[in-house]
Amino acid sequence: MIRCHLARMMGEHKMRIADVARETGLSRATVTLLYKETAQKVDLEALDKLCDLFDCSIGDMLERTEGIKPGGATDSAGSMR
Repeated sequence: MIRCHLARMMGEHKMRIADVARETGLSRATVTLLYKETAQKVDLEALDKLCDLFDCSIGDMLERTEGIKPGGATDSAGSMR
């Protein structure tokens, strides 16, 4: 499972979804999907803009974790799919 730390970073910088959308030029819908961690795919340019805004690396923004995915499926070592 891939975790997106946009919500945490926005909180640390006291930014709202509208602020991030305005500063990056990304659509409000894109920022909302990443904020709520419901995005199914992410454009690399969007990640680049977010990393520029928060002066961070991709590794600070995204994290791969083992565990249960939404819908009950588990990651690599788990048997549920």
